[in-house]
Amino acid sequence: MDRNFTFTDGSQIPVGTMYCIGRNYSAHAREMGAQVPESPIVFIKPPAAYIPSESTITIPSISKNMHHEVELVVIIGKDCSTTISASTALEYVAGYAVGIDLTLRDVQSVAKERGEPWATSKSFSGSAPISTAVKAKEHLNPNNLTLVLSVNDEVRQNGSTNMMERTVEELIEYVSSIFSLRRGDCIFTGTPEGVGRLVSGDRVTAELQDAPKLKIYIS
Repeated sequence: MDRNFTFTDGSQIPVGTMYCIGRNYSAHAREMGAQVPESPIVFIKPPAAYIPSESTITIPSISKNMHHEVELVVIIGKDCSTTISASTALEYVAGYAVGIDLTLRDVQSVAKERGEPWATSKSFSGSAPISTAVKAKEHLNPNNLTLVLSVNDEVRQNGSTNMMERTVEELIEYVSSIFSLRRGDCIFTGTPEGVGRLVSGDRVTAELQDAPKLKIYIS
């Protein structure tokens, strides 16, 4: 399968590394029994984790509790070799999409107890469904966009990026200060409260204001 971010104008960018931010919404941190960290929590999904809208994903056999986490995804449009300042961060953004950070919650819980990495629970094949993207525009404020996720037409998550603890610009600055961001990399910016379990047969729809819907099916 070709792994490319596709934009509404038909253009494409090959999918790179996905940098994911944990606990960037205080209400979600609370529902997980945690606090907003002093510095962003960052974990990585590889390009192989990407799947497009209308895909079907099978829950990995190692888990009995896969959760949905709807997120704004920020797609990087050009390489940078140094830290990007928050004041210029949006100049590096190619566009925005809605994504779902699929998480094997039971596997993650064991890893947390043991002090082990989260890779198995967060970065498995198909763990990063992402919609068709919209190009970044001057009038589009990524820090004030509605996010909604429904399962079988029942709304489970409904929030706004204005609830993020750190803005898109701040996240780009932080991630670029540690990693060398490249064209095609993206940032999952965190999820609002309401995460929950998915089971075989579920139909999942994720929505980001002003962007195409993302639909996936659980088998």
